[in-house]
Amino acid sequence: QVQLVESGGGLVQAGGSLRLSCAASGSIFSISAMGWYRQAPGKQRELVASITRGGNTDYADSVKGRFTISRDIAKNTGYLQMYSLKPEDTALYYCNLRTSWNDYWGQGTQVTVSS
Repeated sequence: QVQLVESGGGLVQAGGSLRLSCAASGSIFSISAMGWYRQAPGKQRELVASITRGGNTDYADSVKGRFTISRDIAKNTGYLQMYSLKPEDTALYYCNLRTSWNDYWGQGTQVTVSS
């Protein structure tokens, strides 16, 4: 059984920085991609950033240039480094891991940016 646990969320002021972590445990094979999603009240869940097995990254236009997705394979951990945070970044952030067999989700971590 695969488990994903997000951490690093919190309350920050606009312009601040935060790094989210996604720790994976269990037997994981044939990883296709890892991604970070977010969902704010009344809005659809959206893909914020993704990274493929080969290291190719993609970002939503709203975060491009401010967020960086990465992963440490040896530590079984993915990251989302967020700079220059804005109030509109406020949301529940979820880690997603996609494999050839299934896709897995964490419980989410709350990011709140005050103005």
